[in-house]
Amino acid sequence: MNLLENIREAFRSIQSNLLRTILTGLIIAIGITSLVGMLTAIDAMKAQIEESLSGFGANNFNIRNKYSSGGRASTSGLAPKTFPPIRYREALQFKQNYTERGRSTITTNISGSAEVKRQSKKTNPNTSIIGGDENYFLINGISIEQGRNFSSVEIQYGSNVCILGTEIVKSLYGDREDPINTHVNFYGRRYLVVGVMEKQGGVGGDTGRDRTLIIPLLNAKGLDRGGSLRYTITVNANDPLKMEYEMGQATGIMRGIRGDRVGSEDSFELVKSRTIGERLEEIAVFLRMGGFGLGFVTLLGAAIGLMNIMLVSVTERTKEIGIRKALGATPLRIRQQFLIEAIVICVLGGILGVLLGIGIGNLVGNTVGPGGFLVPWIWMVLAFVICILVGLFSGYIPAYKASKLDPIDSLRYE
Repeated sequence: MNLLENIREAFRSIQSNLLRTILTGLIIAIGITSLVGMLTAIDAMKAQIEESLSGFGANNFNIRNKYSSGGRASTSGLAPKTFPPIRYREALQFKQNYTERGRSTITTNISGSAEVKRQSKKTNPNTSIIGGDENYFLINGISIEQGRNFSSVEIQYGSNVCILGTEIVKSLYGDREDPINTHVNFYGRRYLVVGVMEKQGGVGGDTGRDRTLIIPLLNAKGLDRGGSLRYTITVNANDPLKMEYEMGQATGIMRGIRGDRVGSEDSFELVKSRTIGERLEEIAVFLRMGGFGLGFVTLLGAAIGLMNIMLVSVTERTKEIGIRKALGATPLRIRQQFLIEAIVICVLGGILGVLLGIGIGNLVGNTVGPGGFLVPWIWMVLAFVICILVGLFSGYIPAYKASKLDPIDSLRYE
């Protein structure tokens, strides 16, 4: 009995026990559906979100104070080298020089624990006050839901105007009152509300971005009595494929402005903005781990059920095995026959599971937003590899038991 005959015999055995094959295949299909479906849904949702927010931060990089994230550890007992912070004049000069290459915006973080008041109402002391220019919302991908952006006159003269986040509006105005053209107070100053940002939200329910108040950059500079404000430049390169080149050009411009000598290290640092895809990928990793866990548990149960069915099949076909051995079938061929049967059942169930998983995954993924149909080739290949492994795992013990049966005892079996 050769391998081809073993394959034919496996299909004949499956056809003769069709109901049992269907039930076993459905168990495998459920496990593969849960695995492929969840992984496809994660990838589909990630693709939809990236498409709807494409370009926001994908080709941005920041120019900021060197070691502004906490400094660097000293080595060999030497104190770390310090560099002067980026000043307002330097940031403004860079923005003017870079205009021909692309857009840039200057921001400064005034406070993360401010309290904003309006009449008798006030926010919790956890409001962030940020100074920004006319490009702040465009480069950061933030839309103005109500009202308008800062005008060129307000930016030029640093007028007392502001744009609020949705959490601040909720605290000071409720759900019905219109905040546009009203006034709020903080740091002893009165500001006219000209706009409200769209709801941004955050991972894990964090609403920190919606507790932000934006004022014109020059106005923010006027609040800096002690000269402690630090300025960050966010650059939006025209071509994201030439990011490294654009960062090199920006470095040259900034070194000239800062007066860094030839051969000396930069007195500032450039940091690529984290793209949306990178942020989503961090979340997707944990979701995929959950999908693998759920699929593994389901497939483990299916593998045990398949093994039990194959053991029953060996008992039912004891006499048949004896006849095959009497006709010259080797233990290897007997093992191959039962292993092929188990693998075929798993692959048939896997095909159904993959089709259902792709359909369900795309259906769930498209709930985020209308989009195309995602075909997860990687997860499809992975699913079929898993099906073969499950078939081998489930069929080996029954196949080994069948190959060890004594032909004489098998022929006598009733």
